[in-house]
Amino acid sequence: MKAHLANYRLFLIVLAVNLLLAIRQPVLAGHVALNSFGFLLEVLSIVPPVMILMGLLDVWVPRKLVEAHLGRDAGLLGAGVAILLGTAAAGPLYAAFPVAVSLQRKGARLANIVIFLGAWAAIKVPMIMLESSFIGLRFALLRLLFTIPCILVAGYLMERIVPLASLPDDVATGAYGRHRPAEGQ
Repeated sequence: MKAHLANYRLFLIVLAVNLLLAIRQPVLAGHVALNSFGFLLEVLSIVPPVMILMGLLDVWVPRKLVEAHLGRDAGLLGAGVAILLGTAAAGPLYAAFPVAVSLQRKGARLANIVIFLGAWAAIKVPMIMLESSFIGLRFALLRLLFTIPCILVAGYLMERIVPLASLPDDVATGAYGRHRPAEGQ
């Protein structure tokens, strides 16, 4: 029971703080509750489609295709594909993490997963269009020019720094129980 509660410690701490807030400042606690409920509704409207997408990705996209385009031997093509996938995506960043795990289970290398997440977060096409309309096309293109190399460096650096063994077992071994090769292989 104690171990089970440890999984929810952050939730329990936030709940305790909100209860204390409700006693001391009920109006503020009401605003917090409304914001929390709004966020919960947003998450509940996004997570089911992402889970469906993950299921379709698992069934329709062969592992060999992901390994060929995002795997260890994909090289710069893999980085380009990861950027295109992240750029074309829609939705908040937290929707990208289940997709990233699914891609990794299919054989994508860690660098390309980080590049995909960075592209999802920083270089979506609608965001560039909105940015250029407010701040100007020159600024948007310059930011894009500086952002892409940073995302690439972050991806390859992350792969060098984070050992595969430190990832959760279900991610490190893949969805089908097949162990991945060691980092140097």
